[in-house]
Amino acid sequence: MKSALFSPFRLRDLNLDNRIAVSPMCQYSAVDGNATDWHLMHLGQYSVSGAALVVTEATAVESRGRISYGDLGLYSDDNEQSLARIIKFFKDYGSAKIGIQLAHSGRKGSDNLPWKGNGKPLGVNEGAWKTVAPSAVSFGEGVPAPWALDLNGLAEVKKAFVEAAVRASRLGFDLIELHSAHGYLLHQFLSPLSNRRTDEYGGTLTNRMRFPLEVFSAVRGVWPAKKPMGIRVSATDYYPGGWTITDSIVYASELKKLECDYMDVSGGGLVPGQQIPLGPGYQVGYSEIIKKEAGLATMAVGMITTAGQAEEIISSGKADMVARGMLYDPRWAWHAAGELKAEAKYPPQYLRCKP
Repeated sequence: MKSALFSPFRLRDLNLDNRIAVSPMCQYSAVDGNATDWHLMHLGQYSVSGAALVVTEATAVESRGRISYGDLGLYSDDNEQSLARIIKFFKDYGSAKIGIQLAHSGRKGSDNLPWKGNGKPLGVNEGAWKTVAPSAVSFGEGVPAPWALDLNGLAEVKKAFVEAAVRASRLGFDLIELHSAHGYLLHQFLSPLSNRRTDEYGGTLTNRMRFPLEVFSAVRGVWPAKKPMGIRVSATDYYPGGWTITDSIVYASELKKLECDYMDVSGGGLVPGQQIPLGPGYQVGYSEIIKKEAGLATMAVGMITTAGQAEEIISSGKADMVARGMLYDPRWAWHAAGELKAEAKYPPQYLRCKP
């Protein structure tokens, strides 16, 4: 029987060889937002891994939108130039397509590197910057409260997303994914736990979705029509009184009207007290519900570890693609193809290792 996981998939004019994507995984190794040799190695290895799509780590649309000082950015000419050689490597040697995840950290920014101070907020003498958010509500104990964005601030952030998308188009990225998950800025607008505004951008679900939808629409407006654009969403906050799967279905339906091509369905990240019931494929059900109820293509994530598990997710229609970090096993797609008796692409330099 032919493998569903290794069947082709099409998003607009983008043809993908299979249903495997490499998830965005922050590396905290940029300098002033610029990609380094680490990024060329890290992303380059996935371009020849047999996966169909590789999405960059969360890439900040402005410097204050970085999670840490080591985050990638796409807000300057230097940032753009530093990413150009990675795109060239994909085009010259890779079989995978490359997407970029455009992001803004909001109140979850100005952090130290994870391996320096456990990712705690930077001190003033460590180069800390003031963060922004929908409301002046701190992420948690010991984290400085952000500035609440006024209408001019919202316009500035939206403009930053648009300008980054123009740069991404000029670079030749194949796909854009907006980061609206894991407690970062767009997610902060969605959830009543972080959005306490009393204007047209807060209160009701319609109002809380307004700014993320405006950003999506503005970016879609400058991104080439032939190229796909999706969004990453936390399907639930895993916290009482927070964002829910029901809200996510409404959000997905509104995004579909704005020509969103897929939803990368994750969860959590908004508040420190979240209670996540971890287990194999623990978020796949959310992908399935959104796909069914909103009629939007989905990408499933969350402890999808075996070839058989991934095959079942695709063959049963629970998602259109599966995404994995693959930090531990960059050759997971090859191993999955072997198990499923399917074909994955190998670079010619590595063909002699193919079983």
